[in-house]
Amino acid sequence: MTLTPTPIAAALVGAFAGIVMPILWPRLSTDSMILIVVLLFVVALPAHALVLGFGRKQAADPRSVDTALLKRVGA
Repeated sequence: MTLTPTPIAAALVGAFAGIVMPILWPRLSTDSMILIVVLLFVVALPAHALVLGFGRKQAADPRSVDTALLKRVGA
């Protein structure tokens, strides 16, 4: 699966996590194991998929600046 990361996708996943987690937090605060699993599926997995992507990229020159990474961090 190849997902292309974009600043818009990074903003959407941040908004999604920002909306869903406050709704789920009161219901999950009593059981820490379920809270960890929900954090993985609601925050970590979408963030990885839409901010970083799953495709492999060719290695860049170690002395160059990764402008795409800087744009995603800024978003």
